[in-house]
Amino acid sequence: MVIRHLYLHIPFCHRICPYCAFYKHQPGESSTSAFVDALLGELDALQKVHEIVPHTIYFGGGTPSLLSKSVLQSLLVGLRQRLLLDELTEWSTEANPMTFDRAKAQLMRDHGINRVSLGVQSWQPHLLKTLGRDHTPEQAQQSFEILTETGFPVVNIDLMFSLPGQSLSQWEQDLQRTLSLHPKHISAYNLTYEEDTPFFDQLGQGSHQDNEDNNADHFYRADTLLTDVGFEHYEISNYAQPGARSLHNQAYWRSADYLSLGPSAVSTVNGKRWRNVPDTARYVAQISQGKEALREEIEVLTDQDRHNERVALRLRTTRGFACKDLDSTLRPRANELVDEGLLEVHEEHYRVRADQRALVDPIAAELML
Repeated sequence: MVIRHLYLHIPFCHRICPYCAFYKHQPGESSTSAFVDALLGELDALQKVHEIVPHTIYFGGGTPSLLSKSVLQSLLVGLRQRLLLDELTEWSTEANPMTFDRAKAQLMRDHGINRVSLGVQSWQPHLLKTLGRDHTPEQAQQSFEILTETGFPVVNIDLMFSLPGQSLSQWEQDLQRTLSLHPKHISAYNLTYEEDTPFFDQLGQGSHQDNEDNNADHFYRADTLLTDVGFEHYEISNYAQPGARSLHNQAYWRSADYLSLGPSAVSTVNGKRWRNVPDTARYVAQISQGKEALREEIEVLTDQDRHNERVALRLRTTRGFACKDLDSTLRPRANELVDEGLLEVHEEHYRVRADQRALVDPIAAELML
């Protein structure tokens, strides 16, 4: 089996945001150079087992753009030396404002990165403070301009809504300012309160609130504003100009196999899923000793697991779930959801109606085994 999708987890962050549940930490005494050597060492080990010819590569985190120019160059050169990239169509990286300059942006572009997802989150100073972000709106705009002037074909702007203290009018202002920059892709994420984060604790204490009606109002305001100016709302949280959809994320949504490198990174190959140990020091030590990355939570996906994941992920997209792939015992329920005005059938796929997309999770739950 040929692996077409590769993810690399870069766990370093200048500051730990209070809403983020991904494995991350400040660099501290960790050697980022040794970390990159470990990433490349893990890739060497995986290539002894898997044939890797990527269509997409994705750097996530953490903050990949936090790596110094020299360390980042070592990673990019190392990947180019090890991988056949003739079929590579998308090479993405996440980036935070003010963690790169023109020289670092040019380095990324020169080595083939063609898509950057910029973590703006909000254009409101008080909301950036609430989110623990360490950039200003002006710095975010400057970083966006550096990326576009450097020639990246697609720059995505990440935004968040239903934030503590955020009004609907402020959300609309964020969207309008984003549109004024003419990005080719916009991600608009509903804030979720994840366990083991300060925001989750504050939700439990009552200082933050999670209101479904408020979430829906913000969701549909984005849907209306962005689609009215030509963006395709192709997945619940993602909007693209024609030809600018995220290929890597679409691979996840269609349940494609993928390999992931780095601490805490999750891989799914041939019905098996595993997670690397969420500990950077242990990860680096293990690989530097010539051993495989420590793996945790290895599981074999059952037919039920696969079905439920396909339903949950594909109903988030405008394509939806193929009628022929739905278990015959669930098809009557799907047809009932069509009669109830929650689903519709389009090109032999069940998909959530546009005016019901804020309810995608409970709708998907109706079709799970």
